[in-house]
Amino acid sequence: MDKILVICGATASGKTKLAVDCALKLNTEVISADSQLVYKELNIGTAKPTAEEMRGVKHHMLDVVEPSCNYSVSDYEAAARKIADNLTEQGKVPIICGGTGFYINSVLFDLQYGNAAADYKIREQYEKILNENGKEELHSYLKKVDPETAEKLHPNDVKRVIRALEIYEVSGSKKSDIKDGFNPRYDYTAVAIDYPREELYERINNRVDEMFERGLVDEVALLIKKGINEDCQCMQAIGYKEVILGLKNGYNDSTMRDIIKQNTRHYAKRQITFFKKLKNIIWLKPNEATAENVARLLNE
Repeated sequence: MDKILVICGATASGKTKLAVDCALKLNTEVISADSQLVYKELNIGTAKPTAEEMRGVKHHMLDVVEPSCNYSVSDYEAAARKIADNLTEQGKVPIICGGTGFYINSVLFDLQYGNAAADYKIREQYEKILNENGKEELHSYLKKVDPETAEKLHPNDVKRVIRALEIYEVSGSKKSDIKDGFNPRYDYTAVAIDYPREELYERINNRVDEMFERGLVDEVALLIKKGINEDCQCMQAIGYKEVILGLKNGYNDSTMRDIIKQNTRHYAKRQITFFKKLKNIIWLKPNEATAENVARLLNE
């Protein structure tokens, strides 16, 4: 089974720097696993790594779609797996780096949904619900019949949400009762940087301040001017939705900063909870998060 390195965890925990350090040591490339970094023109609010931060290391899955596009977990899986497999064929260890757990799981695991037969009438029924009422409403249907699977699937992953609903209707069994998911595709080593909570929150606050200094409000205003409105998927991201709200309601920068800081801290807590469920993940103290230590763990 091919090896793969995963560097994951909370926002602002130093994942990018560690990934670049490891890529330089291992002579490999980085595959971003962040649901907002896929969008072009979203740079400041996503903390997209700069050329200086990448230090010559090739990063994949950055700037792959226009801001007006929707992008699903399935879209990410198809593209990222192809890149990972190309790297392993070259004898390199791909480094997946990011904080979007659903993206990471889609690459690491074979999330097949049993042997229930396809029923295209049922699919059409749920696709109609999706088109008329949106992905959140579709996801709510799954929550009612199979809350355990709904918890594992992001609302954007409409393909798998519909498949889970289809399985329930065709077989009468919940997807969560079928034990063929989460089969690893790779021999992966996963690490995360475990900052003390207050220190992590301070890093988050500092990052948000830096985003405003770099021109986050102007970035959002320019996107709106180009027709990227609040209904676009990319504008649901933390940092963007709060600035849109602030611009509509006349909030000052200080108020917008405080709201973004609070929402980002809450998001970081959810990320930590998610990644604690990742099998065999290794939590490193900040002073342990070095390329040398990670390379050693990779070879154990």
